[in-house]
Amino acid sequence: MADKINYKSVFFNPFSKDNPVVVQILGICSVLAVTAKLEPALVMGMSVIAVLAFANVIISLIRNTIPTNIRIIVQLVVVAGLVVIVDQLLKAYAYDVSKQLSVFIGLIITNCILMGRLEAFAMGNKPWPAFLDGVGNGIGYAIILVIVGFFRELFGSGTLMGYQVVPQSFYEAGYVNNGLMILPPMALIVVACVIWVHRSRNKELQEE
Repeated sequence: MADKINYKSVFFNPFSKDNPVVVQILGICSVLAVTAKLEPALVMGMSVIAVLAFANVIISLIRNTIPTNIRIIVQLVVVAGLVVIVDQLLKAYAYDVSKQLSVFIGLIITNCILMGRLEAFAMGNKPWPAFLDGVGNGIGYAIILVIVGFFRELFGSGTLMGYQVVPQSFYEAGYVNNGLMILPPMALIVVACVIWVHRSRNKELQEE
């Protein structure tokens, strides 16, 4: 079965056509929680890419030895181990961002996207396509985080990656940052707008 897989589709479909956030509506909680600033959104996206890619490969390698009745437990253990590694690396090399992300790095363990890909793809395919699937879905997730984080930080704080973007002259002329943008409810509205734009450009995703 694996030999007939279209590797290009496996990798690229999650970017848009089968995006885990805007099409499958998975991983929404972290999208709402970590996107007030662009930097933590970017780091969270990269963390999920790494964890999902390597978890897919590991589960694919051992898929034929995992007893069916404990497969979910095994998947959780693999993901938890990878999340601990990512968490420790962030604390060592990006401590400030690690503090901003707080418990949400740990909650990658329960991210629906990871468990869904492990169960639906990695358990039935060889390591290489499983790796492509993991990276593709991770990037698809990260794209949405970056888009939402970009607009929330830009309009909510006037900055991007912590650097001032809106000129001081704008503030002197009366411009005021939109404080609503950095609140969780606005994250949901931005995601809804992204979903609306995405579906309006992809007619095949629209319900009859």
